[in-house]
Amino acid sequence: MTETVYAALDDRLLVVDVAPDREARASERLVGRDFEAVAASPDRPDRAFAGTVESGIQRTTDGGDTWERVADIGDRVTSLAVAAGDPDLVWAGTEPSAVYRSTDGGGSWTSLAPLTDLPSASKWSFPPRPHTHHVRWIEPDPRSPDRLYVAIEAGALVRTTDGGETWLDRPVDARHDNHTLATHPDAPGRVYAAAGDGYAQSADGGDTWTHPQDGLGHRYVWGLAVPRSDPDTVVVSAARGPRSAHTVNTAEACVYRTTGADRAGQDGDPPRWSVAMDGLPDPEGTVRSVLAAAGGARLYALNNRGLYRSPDAGASWDRLDLDWPESYERQTPRALAVV
Repeated sequence: MTETVYAALDDRLLVVDVAPDREARASERLVGRDFEAVAASPDRPDRAFAGTVESGIQRTTDGGDTWERVADIGDRVTSLAVAAGDPDLVWAGTEPSAVYRSTDGGGSWTSLAPLTDLPSASKWSFPPRPHTHHVRWIEPDPRSPDRLYVAIEAGALVRTTDGGETWLDRPVDARHDNHTLATHPDAPGRVYAAAGDGYAQSADGGDTWTHPQDGLGHRYVWGLAVPRSDPDTVVVSAARGPRSAHTVNTAEACVYRTTGADRAGQDGDPPRWSVAMDGLPDPEGTVRSVLAAAGGARLYALNNRGLYRSPDAGASWDRLDLDWPESYERQTPRALAVV
């Protein structure tokens, strides 16, 4: 079955059709836009959403051929998510930090309760623009559509259990600079977090957190993917700090993998990370990868060197045979979604 990959670079969106034999064909869309997020649902593969910092939410309903702006929720849309099992339930996060909900596939949007009423909000700040902050990631719970986990960059991980009518402020042990969150339908209550201050994991819906770091040689963690076939395998991308993660001229980033997520927080045999670079480019000159799970054990990784696919939950990687001009190598990819 052919998979469609929505790969957001800095200034354009690549819509890539990938056949089972790895033959791939890419088309450029929305050239000149400034991207932050993409989201799509396998339950409605012809529809996808792209978040930009100058033209709001862009939506396609024909598999990426054409796009139109939807939603009057401001220009800076920094995160997007589609609920598991309900492709019409879509969430959007913005800068300054706010969350919006659509129940009709992006046709209309409603603002949720203000995030900035939370006590910790006075300490939120995004270092490149310290006067503001934004919603970096929205992660819907796959078993409860009213439960959301929201990453604020930078300052907090917050939650709601009632669809955004009220918010729970950051737990004591949660990371502060969260970049990517994940959940898994086969691991109820488990939440995975990739953050600038390390990796973290919760087994109780975000109430408490552990920080399994053994073997994780880089602690500025950005990308995160959990294969659909196995909630105990986790793959992350990481660097030593923001400059080596995001700046091409000083980039040096790695991908790590663990198969012991079920042991996080337990005594005796904690999970251990190992480098998972088989088939990926050399870390030097490579920015942090954006990661996404596809069907089964398949994962995708996007960086300035190309688009890669793993058939075995991140144990090995193959570069897709796509034209990849030098102009792409100078960019820091922003987001990735697969249907």
